[in-house]
Amino acid sequence: MFKILIVDDEPKIRELILKYGKNEGHTMMEAEDGYEALSLIEFNDFDLLIVDLMMPNMDGFSLVKRIREDSKIPIIMLTARGEEIDKFHGFDLGVDDYVVKPFSPKELMYRIHAILNRTTSMEENYVFKDFNINFSKHQVSIHNQPIALALKEYDLLTYLVKNKGLALTRDQILNKVWGFDFYGDDRTLDTHIKRLRKKLGDYGQYIITIRGVGYRFDEKI
Repeated sequence: MFKILIVDDEPKIRELILKYGKNEGHTMMEAEDGYEALSLIEFNDFDLLIVDLMMPNMDGFSLVKRIREDSKIPIIMLTARGEEIDKFHGFDLGVDDYVVKPFSPKELMYRIHAILNRTTSMEENYVFKDFNINFSKHQVSIHNQPIALALKEYDLLTYLVKNKGLALTRDQILNKVWGFDFYGDDRTLDTHIKRLRKKLGDYGQYIITIRGVGYRFDEKI
């Protein structure tokens, strides 16, 4: 999954986002002001930052400006303000998205996923031996022959592949591929995995079942 830094001077806000982020399988870290954030950024490779606008010592705008001097890491800004002028200034500095307090943690997770999916899909192709996925064209092929996948089968496969080597829980997969509002049962996931393995032929063996946990796509079996 991804490594995310939360920068906010309110402990309860950090705690809430940490909880939801960890439930999604992300590695979460926190900082209570901009100076602590810069120190952590220096020694960690984060995939995304969640930055509060109004903080003591160094506000969100100042932090974003410092970060954008040498990094294009995606940034979501949290703010209690609703004025457009703040948003315009933030976007001018390089903020990727805005979330206004009070916010829905689920909505924040959706926004995080949308940004990370967009940034990680910069690589158009995944190639493993004769197995190929063209993400921009939504095409899967084996030995240069196209494989016909239903939409959910494709979404499931690409989610596993983009997180290759990681043990993904059933809840993580269902939330990501079917959405937070999915009220079906685990048999839906198992059925799709079974169909996917069959369609992938020899490459289906790389979708590993982790008993009591979920599934993992692993090139090293």
